[in-house]
Amino acid sequence: MAVYVRFQVPDEVKKKILEAVQMAVETGKVRKGTNEVTKVVERNQAKFVVIAEDVQPPEVVAHLPLLCEEKGIPYGYVSSKAELGKRIGIKSAASAAIVDFGGAADAFKEIIEEISAIKK
Repeated sequence: MAVYVRFQVPDEVKKKILEAVQMAVETGKVRKGTNEVTKVVERNQAKFVVIAEDVQPPEVVAHLPLLCEEKGIPYGYVSSKAELGKRIGIKSAASAAIVDFGGAADAFKEIIEEISAIKK
């Protein structure tokens, strides 16, 4: 497990996150790439942040969990940056921020509840 991973996300929740991200790309608004994600989190525009667990070097995304917690923005992890990238339409993505859930609002509500339960 990478040093920046603060809690373990079960595989079925990771799958839900990826499906919801893909739906948000199609019907809402998603910012991709760690620089963009950092900006929207700092501006309190992000509603959910997704971070890949296989980022090298880990320093690229190590600040995101702490920043999200400081701003009160929910976040979760997925196993692969290649899989995350595929879902948002690029080759690879270390992180992504959902700015508008679009049609995935109910799915993200459920994911956020599950992650809150895991973190307790």
